[in-house]
Amino acid sequence: MPPGRKERYCLRAFLYGLGISLIFFLPFIIFDNGYFLFYGDFNVQQVPFYQMCHDAVRSGNIGWSWTTDLGANFIGSYSFYLLGSPFFWLTLPFPSEAVPYLMGPLLMLKFGFASMTGYLYLRRYVKTPDFAVIGGMLYAFSGFSVYNIFFNHFHEAIVFFPLMLWGLDEFMYKRRRGVFAVTVFACCFVNYYFFAGQVVFTLIYFFLRLFTRSWRIGLRDFLCLFFEAVAGVLCSCVLLVPTVLAVLQNPRVDNPPQGWSALLYGWEQRYVHILECFFFPPDIPARPNFTPESEAKWASLGAWLPLFSMTGVIAFLQRRRPHWLRKFLPVLFTMALVPVLNAAFQLFNVSYYARWFYMLTLMMSLATILSLEDWRVDWARAIKWTLAITLAICLPIGLMPKVTVTDDVETTTLGLEQYPTRFWSYVAIALLSLLLLAVVLKFLRRDKQKFIRFAMLGAGGITVLYAAFFIALGKTQSEDPHLSIIPYSLNGGSDIDLPDTENCRIDVYDGMDNQAMFWQIPTIQAFHSIVPGSIMEFYPTIGVQRDVGSRPDVSTYGLRGLTSCRWLFDPVTSGGTFGKDGDMLDPQMPGWTYYDTQNGFDIWENQYYIPLGFSYDYYITRTEYEQSVSESLRHLLLLKAVVVEDEDAGNWEGVLQHLNLDGVSYTETAYYKDCLDRRAVSCGSFSRDNSGFTAQITTGEERLVFFSVPWESGWSAEVNGQPAEVEKVNVGFMAVRVPAGDSTIRFTYSTPGLALGALASGIGVVLLALYLLLAKRFGKAPPARRVYRVAARAQAGPAPEGPADLAEYAGQAALKSTSASSPGSPAGRPPEQENKGGN
Repeated sequence: MPPGRKERYCLRAFLYGLGISLIFFLPFIIFDNGYFLFYGDFNVQQVPFYQMCHDAVRSGNIGWSWTTDLGANFIGSYSFYLLGSPFFWLTLPFPSEAVPYLMGPLLMLKFGFASMTGYLYLRRYVKTPDFAVIGGMLYAFSGFSVYNIFFNHFHEAIVFFPLMLWGLDEFMYKRRRGVFAVTVFACCFVNYYFFAGQVVFTLIYFFLRLFTRSWRIGLRDFLCLFFEAVAGVLCSCVLLVPTVLAVLQNPRVDNPPQGWSALLYGWEQRYVHILECFFFPPDIPARPNFTPESEAKWASLGAWLPLFSMTGVIAFLQRRRPHWLRKFLPVLFTMALVPVLNAAFQLFNVSYYARWFYMLTLMMSLATILSLEDWRVDWARAIKWTLAITLAICLPIGLMPKVTVTDDVETTTLGLEQYPTRFWSYVAIALLSLLLLAVVLKFLRRDKQKFIRFAMLGAGGITVLYAAFFIALGKTQSEDPHLSIIPYSLNGGSDIDLPDTENCRIDVYDGMDNQAMFWQIPTIQAFHSIVPGSIMEFYPTIGVQRDVGSRPDVSTYGLRGLTSCRWLFDPVTSGGTFGKDGDMLDPQMPGWTYYDTQNGFDIWENQYYIPLGFSYDYYITRTEYEQSVSESLRHLLLLKAVVVEDEDAGNWEGVLQHLNLDGVSYTETAYYKDCLDRRAVSCGSFSRDNSGFTAQITTGEERLVFFSVPWESGWSAEVNGQPAEVEKVNVGFMAVRVPAGDSTIRFTYSTPGLALGALASGIGVVLLALYLLLAKRFGKAPPARRVYRVAARAQAGPAPEGPADLAEYAGQAALKSTSASSPGSPAGRPPEQENKGGN
């Protein structure tokens, strides 16, 4: 195909993806005054993360994030979400207040580019480029993609993964140097978590194609390919190395499947959930409908292809012709059903996720378009099989009698689903899709161009229907954004007027997760999975669960003093239940008084607030803390004495007194006294900046000054201009020793691994450049007829693949040969005649 036509088809695939997504996003954007707001994680993570990181990068604050939990490594915490995404970087020219408006348009761009990159990979395997465009649309709008509107940063992996397979194909078919390395770099840089699964998938893809004789490769070329993979990873190390060092602190990383849980899922409904996701539009996250007890609420289980469902896949698997994809698809379906194999795509973590299914949907899209190109496919049979399986799933679930007992009264109802109306809507969409497909397929043999037009319209129409239905369902699961998010969150806190919110923290009571992040004010609450390991270590010691969020309740009120929490925000929309009831003020934590109502919140002030940076008179050891005091009292104990590691106890003789835990009082009166004592020897000033923070304190004797900033190896300290050792105290925080008199304390943060990663990236770029220069000087791609001869020799096994490329190669070879056929071509037939349906 001439280059100009290739570019036109790429553009067409992009515009179809962009246009279809515009149709189903636009009504919701108009409804939300120009924003795109969804529910759950999208509203409370994706939107504030984008805006907060946008502002941080523009201001140069890329070291330590003060508005992420109690503080966090900025690069380590946000490389998973958006720092490697080119779509995020597109927001930087815009002002901060424009970022929430960009969420919808950026999602549309992602759908457009996913359609284009899907087309780019699929184009090689069919002679009809319009079929590849259809395949790109199926990939871009699969159930996985629509489900993960909820997790919009997953779409970067959907966009870039086809490029890595395309780059590998370019190497294997054309021995094209350097492209695979660039695509490896792109996938790794964009999202390290998804890249780990992509590596597993690509290795299986590569070796399976070698073993099925679909590909052949010599030792020299294999070493070149291996070098490109390594060089691509090296180039991404500027982001990868600091990220890995940060993530390794997280205890959720080391949790492999073991025993029976590695072989079988413990929830039998999960098998049904996995099966039905291929035949029905996806459930909305956290609301599984077909299988309400599958324990897969956020697993991203979605793989349905609009219009075609599994029809094209079943049609392809029913073909008798050998093909590498006929072996690959069963392998992938098996991996989805075996826990330990499924876990291979997420570094063998036992937590169940199906977040690699976008790779499976790409292969399903390939099977579908290969079936379209093969005139021998029995589509009627495939539709019957798909319809039979669809009904076999939905009818038992929808019509099975269920007996419930309420107040000793038995009630019999039909259906095992959670939400009947929603369930039958899914069923109706799936059946309508199959009916429309049956009509469209009538034109496949009769009028190919008409079929292509109707197939694109059908796929687009079904996509708009089910995606709009999906988004509408999601929006019903949260409070109307016009009541709270738009007026009180997306305004950036412009209506908040308090004496100080910069150098203290706030508490949000009974409010939305990450509420303070919208205002970019430090807080003690956070819904964020990737935070310093010291935070994960600290919270469980005071009886607060810390998995994906920090949500300490009012029972640990001593934590507010420890972490310098001065203000509490209680949303008026939730009734102001913290303590303001008419004229009666009765807060749920001691020491708080009502201050004002601003920005839709009742605001309370901590009368026993302790500034950031304060000193202790007493210490206890870590062993005493964990073994001699109950979890429920430790939040109060931390205001009486600093906890030092056992091996460091001897360092504080003469500076701190050891606290005798016998007879210690934990009353409210004692709490007030402890707060006032800590405040009496606290820093007179505290200011944070892009590199760390500076504090000043005056003491009458040598002291240990504590800061409720999470300990991390990237911190260094100076006292009065002289290097000082950063002490790890109170389980997960920092302190420093100061002399008597006036002291200026300076803490500086340097992202661990950033310099090493930058060096590795630089080396990777240099090595890749040298490799390309050497390849250009000494390397030589194999002639076209040699490439075809390899494929032709595989006739004893699989038929040749890549009809589009092989036809091109054959044409090149014909210019060099007086023969009309490539050497080794059976019966002298031109390659394009041997490759209907592709291989």
